[in-house]
Amino acid sequence: MIKLNCDLGEGYGNWQLVDEAEVMPHIDMANVACGFHAGDPLTVHRTVQLAKAHGVAIGAHPSYPDLVGFGRRSMACPPEEVTAMVLYQAGALQGLCAAEETRLTYIKPHGALYHDMMGKEEVYRAILEAVRRMEQDIPLMLMATPERGRFEEVAAEYAVPLLFEAFADRRYRPDGSLTPRTEAGAVLQNAEAVVAQVKDIAAGHIVASDGKRYPLEADTICVHGDNPHGVAVIREIRKALNS
Repeated sequence: MIKLNCDLGEGYGNWQLVDEAEVMPHIDMANVACGFHAGDPLTVHRTVQLAKAHGVAIGAHPSYPDLVGFGRRSMACPPEEVTAMVLYQAGALQGLCAAEETRLTYIKPHGALYHDMMGKEEVYRAILEAVRRMEQDIPLMLMATPERGRFEEVAAEYAVPLLFEAFADRRYRPDGSLTPRTEAGAVLQNAEAVVAQVKDIAAGHIVASDGKRYPLEADTICVHGDNPHGVAVIREIRKALNS
């Protein structure tokens, strides 16, 4: 069965973005913030504890150092700096995992770092170098696109396994890219539409913005709990996948 992943640990101090106790029982993988875009040490530690309690796989969710912009602003960092920042963040999370007798099992970049990874080979290679240095066989998660083979070829040079994800609540373009948030209809707001897209992805395809069906091969689906109906929609997604 296709797995569900969710961005968590993104609170900061008294400000908490998601009711993680409600989300965690319905997901398989937690992408845990590492402090550069969100997530103070206590918040992240509690997320690790909660994930372990529910048997949820823990992944590092590193970003550019951009607390003010929530990691959504690209930064002109040289490759060696990108490698170091990913190692720094994932290493901190790995330490918290070890303290709870659990382990880090994958890495998924956040926000602008994620999009730069998909669009700039030098950033992608810098992240692969960081993952290669972490632990043997820790996968890197990235977006499922029609260019999957190209990403796999580069990752093979670093002996880094990949996980490909699709998005439950984002409208796709015919070329397999996401419709920009600046365009109308980019985010699916209706729970029925989100569940329908999840079922399509699990079946190996998506219906794009032109109304046509296109193949899409994904290992996991990203769901979001940081909106008023997020937890309820995640419950419906889990129910649909289990039926």
